This record gives sequence, structure tokens and C-alpha cells, in this order.
Amino acid sequence: MQETILILDFGSQYTQLIARRVRELNVYCDIHPYNNFPRDIPGLKGVILSGSPFSVRDQNAPFPDLKGIKGMLPVLGVCYGAQFLVHSSGGEVAPSKIREYGRANLGFIDQECRLLQGMAKGSQVWMSHADTILKAPAGFKITGSTTDVEYAAYKIEGEESYGIQFHPEVYHTTEGLHLLKNFIVNICGCTQDWTPESFIETTVKDLQSKLGNDRVVLGLSGGVDSSVTAMLLNRAIHKNLYCIFVDNGLLRKNEFQKVLERYKKLDLNVIGVDASDRFLDALAGVFDPEKKRKIIGRIFIEVFDEEAHKLKDISWLAQGTIYPDVIESRSVKGPSATIKSHHNVGGLPDHMKLKIVEPLNSLFKDEVRRVGLKLGLEPEFINRHPFPGPGMAVRIISDLTYEKVRLLQEVDDIFISGLRKHDLYHQVWQAFAVLLPVQSVGVMGDERTYENVVALRAVTSTDGMTADWAHLPHEFLAKVSNEIINKVKGVNRVVYDISSKPPATIEWE
Repeated sequence: MQETILILDFGSQYTQLIARRVRELNVYCDIHPYNNFPRDIPGLKGVILSGSPFSVRDQNAPFPDLKGIKGMLPVLGVCYGAQFLVHSSGGEVAPSKIREYGRANLGFIDQECRLLQGMAKGSQVWMSHADTILKAPAGFKITGSTTDVEYAAYKIEGEESYGIQFHPEVYHTTEGLHLLKNFIVNICGCTQDWTPESFIETTVKDLQSKLGNDRVVLGLSGGVDSSVTAMLLNRAIHKNLYCIFVDNGLLRKNEFQKVLERYKKLDLNVIGVDASDRFLDALAGVFDPEKKRKIIGRIFIEVFDEEAHKLKDISWLAQGTIYPDVIESRSVKGPSATIKSHHNVGGLPDHMKLKIVEPLNSLFKDEVRRVGLKLGLEPEFINRHPFPGPGMAVRIISDLTYEKVRLLQEVDDIFISGLRKHDLYHQVWQAFAVLLPVQSVGVMGDERTYENVVALRAVTSTDGMTADWAHLPHEFLAKVSNEIINKVKGVNRVVYDISSKPPATIEWE
């Protein structure tokens, strides 16, 4: 039986990060809203209460019903979670005299406390709260303090319930992973056996049981998620999997041919469809990025539908949905407002009447990559930079033409090839080129030119939620700029984007 840690989400921006840290310990965990979580999770070993943007003193503050959990299973309250345990038991939580945000140090640590065992006195922690615990009920024993926070950590006597007013999941808490391991392994008794190998073995068996001899269709994008989905299904049902890889004309230079060859070498049953003219004709004259996305999504569905109908007796549609998508759909706050629409096969027409199978819907992106490596996908492929579904369409900041796409593909190829050549590719999280709706004056030889401007973008990040612009060597940027201007006809100026996220986004549209 799979061991599980349940994380109750109170709306904190850090909730997913808690889950990722738990997963780093090879323990499966699942996030659910505090007010809508299953009570009968097989193999449930412990519960973590997340932080929250709310105060426990707010009229509409999240108050979970912990009946059957607290006192029965180990519980760890983090920040808001710690304050909730105190407040709901009759203690006093009040606004901090000084807002406690940033680095602090544990001047006192109770080494007898199982949660904090092995942590060094003075250990750095990260505070992020406007309230603080002033008075705890009887039975709440202080186990850790900082200069300003008396109840930085506590244990409830007579039960395995703990609270901490700092965030162990962020890197600024230097022994945060150690604390989480104490809770999950030593207190909850988890065996740390949730590994890529065990995931593959269990998932393949489950797919074989669920699908039997049914036939499945999958839309490949050339990205990691759909590729790993294909590999898992291929291992489970082999030739009953039919993959469709559509060329929308907006991929990287020579991407369609290269990826198609790679898929065939992996023994995937894949159908390549060149629909580039159809996409680019429909996008002619369209400037608005959201309209571009919707057109691309619509035509992809049409092409996929047509190709799927050529196949016989298809019962299932496979999708590369990953865990953050699942969390978003059942968020405390509800699905977030749409910033950008994304196209995928999730919008296929009802008349296809296919059942859905999503083998990766319990994995984060980094876990998908690790599973892909174990399945035999090449590290070079697994560790490729993210690429947007609409491709070059949202990197051309104007209407689309065949010539603009070709020009940007050439520029992008020089930039990415240069990063690889100079061993910089894996030092950045994502890099690409953007064609701006600007022309500038230049001089080539003795002639005046009036040609296009391209922007180069490279960022460092861990998950894409935040990103810093990459400080690439000036010498490298000079070489790449020179090569682009010399080799790509129609470009006479190259600029480098030095904006971070936030306030900017990674992509320009």
C-alpha cells in the first residue's frame, strides 16, 4: 500500500513547495483544500497544515475540521497552520509588533523534541507572518525560539502534533529538509520507497489493468510531458497506443523531422502530420496573442480529430496532464483567472466520446524528467528548455508570415546552438529569441539598412514561477549577436532582455 502524507492547503503560495520537498524525500504526498479533503486515504501516515495569506483572526479565515486526524495521526502546522492549532484550542494569536519577515535564527532548540532533533543551535529559518503566537493553551510546549518569536516551534503534549511559525520548505531555512525528514520519517514512520522505479512499475501495472486490450490515442507535442506519457503507455500496451505528432509550422528549426525520428527510434507507433500551411494560413494577419493561441488550439483540435477518425476502435484519449494542473483545478481559491489560454487535446470535441487516461497526473515536472530518464529517454531530450505550445507564434510580436517564422527560427537556432557550444545551455532554465515589431537603421558595408530587431532572452529559475535574467558572458553575447546579423538576412540589430519575473513574464506574450 502506498504511504501518503496529506497536505491541507489554506491558500499559501508555498503549498506546492512543501509537496516538492516531501517528494524529495521519496515519500508520496497529496495536496487538498482544507475544506474538501478525503478522509479515507489508504496508507495515510501524517498531515501537514500549510501557511495562508489569511489571519486566524479574520472572520472568513480557513478553519478545517480535524476530527479523526488531530490526536490520531501526526500533524505538522506550518505558519498559519501552527497559529490555527493554537487559536482553535483557546490560545492567543495577535498582530506582531514588528512584522516578522525574512531570516531569523533559532537561539533555543529542544533537542529532546523529535521534530527538531539534530538541528544546530542558531539554525537559520525563514519567517513570513504578520501575526504571532502570544499565549498557547496548556499542554503546548515550546521547543524552539528566536530572539523575537518565543513560540517559533512547539509540541502538543500527549499527541504527535507540532507547530512551527517558520517555513521549512524554502531554501532560506537551511535545515528545513532535515526538519521535514524528522517529521515524515521519524515521526510519521514513512519508508521513503516512492521512487521513479516504483512509480513506473506501479503505473504500468495500473495502465495494463485499466486499459486491457483497448486502443489509446495520444497527441504528442515534442515536449517532455507527452513524451514520457507515451513511453509509459508504450511499455504498458505497446502497439495499442497510437501517437499523433502535428507540425504546426511554429516549432524550432528542423524540430518536426528531428523529433519524429527520435520517436520512431523509441519504437513508438507515431503518425507525423505536416499541417504547417494550414496553421500559418489561418494565422495570417492576426496580431493579438490570445487570438493566435485560440486559432492554434482550434486548428490543432481539427487536425487531431481528423487523424484520430482515421484510426479504428479507439477507446481512450491519453493526456500529459501533470500534478500542478490537478492542484490548480481543485485549489482553495478555485481555478485561477486565465492569464494565457493554452492549447492541448483537453478541448477535443464531445463527439469523439473518448475516456481520459492521465498517467502523469500525480507528478511534478522535475519528477516527470526523472521518470523519463529511467524509461530510457535521452538526457539531452529530457533536459531541454521549456517551449510554449503556440511556439514561435507568441515570439513574433506582430502578425505572422512564413518569412517572419523562418527568420525567427534561424535566429533562435543560432542562439541555442551557441549556448550549447559554449556549455551555457544547462546553466539557464530557458532561452529563446523574440522578433520585435520594430525596424531600425543600420549600416552594412557602405549601405544604409532598415531591418528587423530581435531580442534574446535567457533566464535562470527552478520552476518558472519566478525567474532572474541570466548574466551570460558579454563575449558570448557579442559573438552570437555578430553571427545573427551576419547570417540572418533581414536582421540588423540584436538586444538582450534583462527583465526578471516578476514584474515581467518569461515569454513576451
